[in-house]
Amino acid sequence: MIPLAVPDLTGNEKKYLDNCIDTTFVSSVGEYVTRFEKMVAEATGSRDAVATSAGTTGLHTALHGAGVKYGELVILPAFTFIASANAVRHCGADPWLMDVKESTWCLSPELVAAEIGEHCEKRGDGLYYRESGKRVAALMPVYTLGNIPDMAAFRAVADEYGLPLIVDAACAIGATYNGRPFGSLADLSVLSFNGNKTITCGGGGAVVGNCEEQISLERHLTTTARVWPDYDFDMVGFNYRMTNLQAAVGCAQLERLSEFVAAKRRVRQYYEMELGELTEAGITFFPATEGSSCWFSGIVLPEGETLKTAKTVCSCLKEDGIEARTFWKPVHLQKPYKNCPKSDVSASEGLWQRIITLPCSTSISEEELTRVAAGVKKAVRWGLGKG
Repeated sequence: MIPLAVPDLTGNEKKYLDNCIDTTFVSSVGEYVTRFEKMVAEATGSRDAVATSAGTTGLHTALHGAGVKYGELVILPAFTFIASANAVRHCGADPWLMDVKESTWCLSPELVAAEIGEHCEKRGDGLYYRESGKRVAALMPVYTLGNIPDMAAFRAVADEYGLPLIVDAACAIGATYNGRPFGSLADLSVLSFNGNKTITCGGGGAVVGNCEEQISLERHLTTTARVWPDYDFDMVGFNYRMTNLQAAVGCAQLERLSEFVAAKRRVRQYYEMELGELTEAGITFFPATEGSSCWFSGIVLPEGETLKTAKTVCSCLKEDGIEARTFWKPVHLQKPYKNCPKSDVSASEGLWQRIITLPCSTSISEEELTRVAAGVKKAVRWGLGKG
């Protein structure tokens, strides 16, 4: 079976893990955590980074540190992995879900501005949603697939209404915006290093930013808000620390960041070139903004096709020994969030059922790519009833 996305662990991972074991520094204290944070900060063009136990815990801490509280709202896209919304709910807040642009699969800044103008009012202590009276506490775009939207427009909206600008950059390591790393584009950005990400620690995440005060608060919160050296705690904190074992793997991975991102981009280009003939049947490809890290690659079935067709194509590929999957079901269609406020979400609803992710491991071979391309052509003909 050609897998969807597996990590390449052929670098210094074993060497660094052995060092952790030999020195007994396997928990949240150790040289690799410090080294990893410096490497993440450098890779994202940020002043500093705080390593966390997961991308979701990083998002939770970022939102909590930005002042998001119980009963408030956070603006985020309807089309995202559910962890984005879960982090909001972990603060006791609710997501205000808005549609994405089909050209990027990212939140639309124009729609955000229009929705705020229609549904909100500015008061002395913040921005409020008229219908519920809830305060809008933050704006959280998502860098879907490693695509970076118009962040200048989001910054303008955030500044106009006094909103913290937090970004879910879970899969965006290696992405650039106007030729530069993205770390300075938001108040805080949060990455994930789950096993299917371009860079993995086996798990874990990181919060990056340029404000020393904000990053210091994030570090304090993720280490149980302990005031060293004694067992004194000055606020309610979280045990969200990354272990030295995870960071050791992450350091080895980050040593090969440019190689891995280049591989991801080559995979995407290969599929567009080899599967280009499918555009005649209405097939399109995953969007990629300039500088995208191209985390996942795949195809989008023609408009009007359903999840049933996408699953049929995936099943056909599986029979050929090729793993392929459908993609995110929008947040507003998930049971915990069905009653949250939302904009018109027609783009998200028309898109999600037609997406098929294809194998895109950084170590995928030319032979495997050739097999995938041939399998996709056959599976699409079968799924669309033209086989």
